[in-house]
Amino acid sequence: MKTVNFEYGSGFMPAQLPDSADIFIPGETVKDPEHLADPVAATREAILTPIGMPPIAEAVKKGSKVAIVFPDRVKGGFHETAHRRVSIPIILEECLKAGVNKSDIMLICSNGLHRKNTEQELRSILGPDVFNAYYWEGQVVNHDSEDWDNLVDLGRNEYGDKVVMNKTVFDADLAVMIGHTLGNPYGGYSGGYKHTATGITNWECIASHHIPRVMHRDDFTPVSSQSLMRHKFDQIGKWMEKCMGKKFFTCDAVLNTFGQQLAVYAGGCEDIQPLCFAVADKRTYVNWATKKYDIMLFGMPQNFHYGNGHGTNPILMMQAIAAQIIRHKRIMSDNCVLICSSLCNGYFHDEEFPSYRKLFDLFQTDYCNTLVDLNKHIEYIARDEEMIKKYRFNYGYHPFHGFSMTSCGHIAEMNTKAVYVVGAQEPGLARAMGMKTRATFEEALTDAVRYTGENPSILALPEAFTRAAMHLGRKK
Repeated sequence: MKTVNFEYGSGFMPAQLPDSADIFIPGETVKDPEHLADPVAATREAILTPIGMPPIAEAVKKGSKVAIVFPDRVKGGFHETAHRRVSIPIILEECLKAGVNKSDIMLICSNGLHRKNTEQELRSILGPDVFNAYYWEGQVVNHDSEDWDNLVDLGRNEYGDKVVMNKTVFDADLAVMIGHTLGNPYGGYSGGYKHTATGITNWECIASHHIPRVMHRDDFTPVSSQSLMRHKFDQIGKWMEKCMGKKFFTCDAVLNTFGQQLAVYAGGCEDIQPLCFAVADKRTYVNWATKKYDIMLFGMPQNFHYGNGHGTNPILMMQAIAAQIIRHKRIMSDNCVLICSSLCNGYFHDEEFPSYRKLFDLFQTDYCNTLVDLNKHIEYIARDEEMIKKYRFNYGYHPFHGFSMTSCGHIAEMNTKAVYVVGAQEPGLARAMGMKTRATFEEALTDAVRYTGENPSILALPEAFTRAAMHLGRKK
């Protein structure tokens, strides 16, 4: 037997696993490709020689309006050489050298339906120099998807999807998108046109792709950059460009497990997105496994990705479990069982996730048999004025955000024989989501054989939620 420690709350829970169990840790079991030795120089070179667009020096002049859009705290990266901290000062320098007035530059956090970033978080994202130079003049702001004084309704694109975008970005003479290309269960990768289709729009636009009819297709699980969701991101982003009459000047970095740059490209989004994907594929899609697994185990901390409570809020717990299925479906057997440690202590974090307790309660009533049944309440919840106020003025997630999580969560039911939560302090909350509960990993493993049969193949995934994940496949 061997001991593996899995995340649990703010600590760890040990599990005794058979010696035959395999272990995969992102960036460790299979090493990342070599990262850039000098990300500052590489980023500057990319910005000065963009692909498919003229350089910034030829695109702006005195009197030009510039909007620089950057990802929110959920995308991580607060170290000194993080992509946002490296690229934004170079872009600012190029704009100012070309004659742009400092007062004509806006920096916009593309939080989309995520909660707005606090002053302290914006400082961490941008670094003290950029923050202090622009924030106090009102030139660093969060996107507000409910502020119709600063939104533009672009109608419906060729595919019938409603498109809305940030007006400051729409009106800018130069619209810059700073993105990260990193493995993501929603459409393969973050960055590229995903950034525009989720970060600077509104819930009605996002509801065209973060919904069951898109997320429950065979091209969504396992994860793929060729899914309908990814195509919708591209279609929406290109529609924005068509309506603006100009391209987004995009500067994307391909990142490794630890947020270091593997490559940096700048220019037209349509031009650089496939280049970013090609580099990212080498790090993200890892054909490592020699077999399919009957049981996958991982541990869920209380605070990760969407924020404090992600690992205890029962709806977000289900979404996080499903995200691992989306990533690793290629190596799951047909009878696969998932086992996950979680405090599951009743902490919804209502201030940050104001719609989630309401969604959870509705799921227990009103003839809801599956998470998909909750979608009949979309208009009611997404337009709730009190919840919208919490999003706009009190750092809460937009009320529609929960529906994208329930759409994802149902994928766990679609693709497993059972999901176990171990260590739940309030096990009834996990069972109310359709999960089984046991006190320990060992108890869950003993029970799981009734689904898998004797001598199941086991894969342990420690640090699944605390490192940038890979998408696992089988050796060819």
